[in-house]
Amino acid sequence: MKVSVVIPVYNEVGTIEEIVSRVQAIHLKKEIIIVDDGSTDGTGERLKEINRDQENVKVFYHLRNQGKGAALRTGFKFVTGDIVIIQDADLEYDPREYRRLIEPILYDRVDVVYGSRFLGGWDRESFFWQRLGNKFLTLLSKVMTGLDLTDMETGYKVFRRQILRVITFKSSRFGFEPEFTAKVAKKGFRVDEVPISYQGRSYAEGKKIKWKDGIVAILAIIWFRFFD
Repeated sequence: MKVSVVIPVYNEVGTIEEIVSRVQAIHLKKEIIIVDDGSTDGTGERLKEINRDQENVKVFYHLRNQGKGAALRTGFKFVTGDIVIIQDADLEYDPREYRRLIEPILYDRVDVVYGSRFLGGWDRESFFWQRLGNKFLTLLSKVMTGLDLTDMETGYKVFRRQILRVITFKSSRFGFEPEFTAKVAKKGFRVDEVPISYQGRSYAEGKKIKWKDGIVAILAIIWFRFFD
């Protein structure tokens, strides 16, 4: 069994080496696919060094910033593993959770696993509005898809590679999260959640998602339920 870890990256020069190191430390047969989404802060140069020195790492580059969804679509084209793990580059999500995340798939209980921050006790008061927004989006997604999730917006989505053969993703930015959920629900894939830890960072520390992305997510939930 081999896992493909897909990492979309945009302006993460301060964290990219550390996240790759953390992923490499997990004792699983794996490939790491990184897509630099038009970084302008030197991330690309760091990635060239990583790509040169680590043979199980593949790096692809967008000439301009297109968004997380676009970076993931590029990365998905090159996966060869049995299981795909989406990994953000900002150190909010801990690769030490991988074994917990892939276990339900390995035991053929499900096809898709969401790593839920809420089941894991995400309760930092400084992220109150972010948590509230995520809960609202998750509830709206549940109404539209029927999937009983606690954290639709989680960055940790893990799934069988076969899903990429039957689903085409279109969202270029953060609309990817509701699109993914809507489409796996429509196809009838088995979905489950496991609790994960989460170390959220502030906007001052480089967090990129904004309130406008919440509006886009609402529209995406409705669009992919009724029109796509």
